[in-house]
Amino acid sequence: MLTAKLKKAVAEEGIGGLAGRTKGYLARAKKEKEFQREKSRVYRDILFISGCNEQLPHPHRYRVVHQMEQLEAGGYTCDTVYFQELKPWMVRCYGAFVIFRCPMTDTLREFATMAKQMNKPLWYDVDDLVIDTKYTDQIPFLDRMQPEERQAYDQNVRNMGELLSLCDAAVTTTAALAEELKQYVPEVLINRNCASDEMLLLSEAVLKEKQKKNEADGTAKKVRLGYFSGSATHLDDIEMIVPVLKQLLGKNPNLELLIVGILELPVELKLFASQIQMEGFVDYQKLPERIASVDINLAPLTDTIFNRAKSENKWVEAALVQTVTAASNLGAFAEMVQDGEDGVLCRDEAEWLEKLQWLIDDEPARKAIAGRAYGRCSRECVTIFHATGICEWVERHWNLRCAFVLPAMEISGGIRVALLHAEMLVKAGAQVSLFTLEGEAEWYHEGDFHFPVLSAEREKLQGTLDLAVATMWNTAEFVEQSSKIRKKKYLVQNFEVGFYPPGSPYRIATSATYRMRSPMEYVTISKWCQNWLREEYHTEAVYLPNGIDPSFYPKRGRDLQGKIRILIEGDCSAEHKNVDESFRIVEQLDLEKFEIWYMSYNGNPKSWYRVDRFLHRVPYEKTPEVYAACDILLKTSLLESFSYPPLEMMASGGYVVAVPNGGNLEYLKDGENCILYPQGNLAEAKAAIERILTDAELRKKLDTGAEETVKERNWKRIEPQILEQYLGK
Repeated sequence: MLTAKLKKAVAEEGIGGLAGRTKGYLARAKKEKEFQREKSRVYRDILFISGCNEQLPHPHRYRVVHQMEQLEAGGYTCDTVYFQELKPWMVRCYGAFVIFRCPMTDTLREFATMAKQMNKPLWYDVDDLVIDTKYTDQIPFLDRMQPEERQAYDQNVRNMGELLSLCDAAVTTTAALAEELKQYVPEVLINRNCASDEMLLLSEAVLKEKQKKNEADGTAKKVRLGYFSGSATHLDDIEMIVPVLKQLLGKNPNLELLIVGILELPVELKLFASQIQMEGFVDYQKLPERIASVDINLAPLTDTIFNRAKSENKWVEAALVQTVTAASNLGAFAEMVQDGEDGVLCRDEAEWLEKLQWLIDDEPARKAIAGRAYGRCSRECVTIFHATGICEWVERHWNLRCAFVLPAMEISGGIRVALLHAEMLVKAGAQVSLFTLEGEAEWYHEGDFHFPVLSAEREKLQGTLDLAVATMWNTAEFVEQSSKIRKKKYLVQNFEVGFYPPGSPYRIATSATYRMRSPMEYVTISKWCQNWLREEYHTEAVYLPNGIDPSFYPKRGRDLQGKIRILIEGDCSAEHKNVDESFRIVEQLDLEKFEIWYMSYNGNPKSWYRVDRFLHRVPYEKTPEVYAACDILLKTSLLESFSYPPLEMMASGGYVVAVPNGGNLEYLKDGENCILYPQGNLAEAKAAIERILTDAELRKKLDTGAEETVKERNWKRIEPQILEQYLGK
């Protein structure tokens, strides 16, 4: 087929024309790709996934466009996408999803699974009982379908029911619908259909013209009934009152009937064709004018469970142009319309005949009822004035929306801690996103956890976050200045001023983050950090101890026979890591007895380093193998808020020789779980290594102390304290 199209294009346009068309296509594709990339970096509140397109615009307008307007009037940001255009990346970019009348598809099943993994709620919206064939079997019109059509229709209904059952809750239009939906989902919100602000605007314009016309015409000589059906499924509803219409048209020569929609004129009414006007489907923007052109709006419904679940749209639409509605006394009409006050309700054929004749005869009554309906609906049934209910429900049913703001997705020790906190929050039921200042990553995967990665630019954060956590000094400004973040925390993990040499402008910028003026709650993983924040900046910070997962590190007893393997860890390009001192100590050792491994994420070994094996950018999940393969960790850092490598070496059963600093003294105890030596004293460091090799009693004591330290620092013991700080529970 493609070849045929190409041949046709060449024949009609020539090679040049085809090239131009191809160039245009590629340009559009590039533009679409750029748009998608830009859109995929923006975070918003709610995505409506609609099962209806332009072929079925009425439901989409009421249940997607109008509800979006309600939510936006309540301060939420929303988007919509047709379900067949749904893309997997969209699950990253929203806090919740409303699925309107969509059937289950492979894409939606995968999408829903991903959303649930991230604790993002799924709410199924439906405005008809099209979720089970036990309901749709009650629609007589469907019996007129061809078998293949009916089979496809029924399967679509079953697919909708399957997707509904996968959702956390349902949103619907009426009490009758809600009662049935409770059989499929644990909770249902009734959010009645409302007119949009645009509908109100259109109706007000039509109403002014109607009032001018009424004033000019005086008392009406003709009375018009109107039936606005929409789809062909309403044929049985109008047929229910055909006997009544037949009598009324015969009895009242001044009576006219307007039928708008995809319907054929019932045979019984063809005798009165001169009094009847038939029109096809009308665009919603023209509908107010057509409703305003009649005096009485007809809304009959046959009494089925399917119809009892239908909404009161016809009454609202007519009320906004001050046209009185006569409706069946069931379902939403019975719930909303006050009979004789702001509408007319009819229980049976006799009431239809009696009440319609009354309305035909009594123009003042028609206008009075229509006026009261207008007063009520223009106040109570418009999106902007009916937003609080759904907004409050959404707020109650949203899982805590959290973000950790990172410089980039380069996983240092501090970032690793932040990610562990994020994992705890996800396990506790929160939804967590990662926002980065740099980089193009869209996902971060860690075991069973899948974190969406988004852009930390203020204009890209358009949705609300309940909690955001700054993790490094350069992420604090984003958290502080965003108005979309309700609770702001700063996870201080080091004195980052010390990362820069005197004279660097970053020192002042970093220092400023420790005394932020806007409401910012400070937390820290180090008592040392807690102390200097209090003493030097008069800033109080909550202490959240760091921990370890012992099961992640295979423990191996060391017999210290043969060559002893020493591990040196740290970035030698960072002065505060003091890696040079570790290698000066190595120079003091008998290298016939020792093998030196050097592990660094960023820096490469200097030319004078004695290194037997260099381990560069070792993936986090592989680091336990490195610790298990080595006997002694030599750690000479000068500035650490909390030093993980010694704790990790202890968990693997190895020994630690280290320079004491503000961060590691929190858990390193000289002679109990490690050996500490004064910075710069190379001879004492060498002696410490040799003591470990020769003193079996010391090793036994260090083993016991290390085991107790690891036990105290087990994340399982610390996790409740961390969740209490973030979640308040």
